[in-house]
Amino acid sequence: MLIRNRTTYAVAAALVASLALAGCKKKEEPAPTPPPAAETPAPAPAPEPAPAPVAATATVASVDLGSAVGADKKVTAAATTFKPKDTVHASVTTNTSDPSATVATKIGAKWTFQDGQTVKEDQPTEINATNGGVTEFSINSPKGFPEGKYKVEITQDGNVVQSKEFEVKK
Repeated sequence: MLIRNRTTYAVAAALVASLALAGCKKKEEPAPTPPPAAETPAPAPAPEPAPAPVAATATVASVDLGSAVGADKKVTAAATTFKPKDTVHASVTTNTSDPSATVATKIGAKWTFQDGQTVKEDQPTEINATNGGVTEFSINSPKGFPEGKYKVEITQDGNVVQSKEFEVKK
């Protein structure tokens, strides 16, 4: 039995030695965490490009009707009722978004009778609109217009922008 005890002691001693070695083994330390990076300020946003210059625009500011106009093309005798042989004038005043600008635009006039029949159509004409500029259209009939209600529609660049009604009576 002696051999058996020696073997047991030898195995037990080997086991104790293994545990002792394992217990003595130096613990590995976790890798150190790197220090936080120095905060660098976020780059400033790129400056927004300057807005592109906006092109000036022209608008029809007013339409005046009358039986006479002056050299400046403005109505000098305003009216909405005319005699059959009168000449009817329409003074179209334009404005521009930039008071010092001149803007190319097309202005036209369509004259219609109360039944919708076109009496005259002034095809759009290219003008250089200015702030306070005036364009004049007119209509007449040597035989005289039939009595009734009429309308003139002013177009700018193909769109009706203003209209005025008038009447012809004796």
